[in-house]
Amino acid sequence: MNKVIYTGGLLLCLLALGGCRSNSESDHRHEHETEGEHEHEGHGDEIIFHKEKAEAAGIEVSTVKSGTFYQVLQTSGEIMAAQGDEKMLVASVSGIVSFQTKIVEGMKVGAGSMLLRLSSNNIADGDPVQKAKVAYETSQKEFNRMQVLVKSKIVSEKEFNTARQNYETAKISYESLASGHSRYGQAIQAPLSGYIKNILVKEGDYVSTGQPLMQISQNRRLFLQAEISEKDYAHLPHITTARFRTAYNPKVYSLNELNGKLLSFGKSTNGSSYFIPVTFEFDNRGDVVPGSYVEVYLQSSPIENTIAIPRSALTEEQGIYYVYLQLDEEGYAKQEVTLGTDNGEFVQITSGLKHSDRLVTKGAMHIKLASASNAIPAHSHEH
Repeated sequence: MNKVIYTGGLLLCLLALGGCRSNSESDHRHEHETEGEHEHEGHGDEIIFHKEKAEAAGIEVSTVKSGTFYQVLQTSGEIMAAQGDEKMLVASVSGIVSFQTKIVEGMKVGAGSMLLRLSSNNIADGDPVQKAKVAYETSQKEFNRMQVLVKSKIVSEKEFNTARQNYETAKISYESLASGHSRYGQAIQAPLSGYIKNILVKEGDYVSTGQPLMQISQNRRLFLQAEISEKDYAHLPHITTARFRTAYNPKVYSLNELNGKLLSFGKSTNGSSYFIPVTFEFDNRGDVVPGSYVEVYLQSSPIENTIAIPRSALTEEQGIYYVYLQLDEEGYAKQEVTLGTDNGEFVQITSGLKHSDRLVTKGAMHIKLASASNAIPAHSHEH
């Protein structure tokens, strides 16, 4: 009996020792696991976007640098055109476009200048001048015949007048085509002196009769008039240029790129509302419609040694703005930022970014969506 008790006591002791060793090993393993967890604690919110996916999504990353930005007065304005005529040139015949010289938008042209030719050779519709000639000769014969018949009271005055109208229309059409026609095609000339505002066709295009070819304007320059509040009057001496955006195009236009310049500013009143008009002049390149109301960003005093990033880098959640930073080749992190002044293309960052950060400037939304949907699996680093 004592032996059994002894043996049982020995067994209990061995079990106890084993349990102590097991607990010690368990604690040791836990320490290692804890250490491993702490090694990655700084990347707990890391988002993984594999390199191949980033390239396919068009992700672009740039290094954050500080530099000079400008105070911006954001307001509204209007695009205005100076008095002058505009003329849309249309195809008088169907044919293939052939430019006679190099023509670019903004180029000055004189009335009667040769701009292009429309060649109808080897096209299914045939020679339009020849067709117009046949129509003219046919209507002329009919008109001559009706002149005799109307005198004899064989046809009515109404029938005679119809024949005469058809003849006169065919004659005008034929003479118009024949005057600018040669074996090289139908000539298209500038109807007035001015500047080429829009070129709507290119070399080798096939066009149909009546199709617009280009627009000529006597207005080489357009005006941008913005209005600012009286409280911003002190900023006026520092305003040098502006950017603007139309309601029909997300593009932000820079007056510096449109050869723009500040013309004037002055005080005026509209009833009980006071405002200050600021007027700029810039090149009429053709894609800005006079009369358009625009959002205007007036550039004022410089801000030195500050960070400004493209608006494309920003994402927004419930009024809070974020950017995404690249941590390594496939790792990204979400970063809250505070915005400063905004010129429509770039925005000043007053907090949240530092010099040398690797910033996602294009494709930030792809990383945001991947993070939100948990589409990207957890990532482990071997350090």
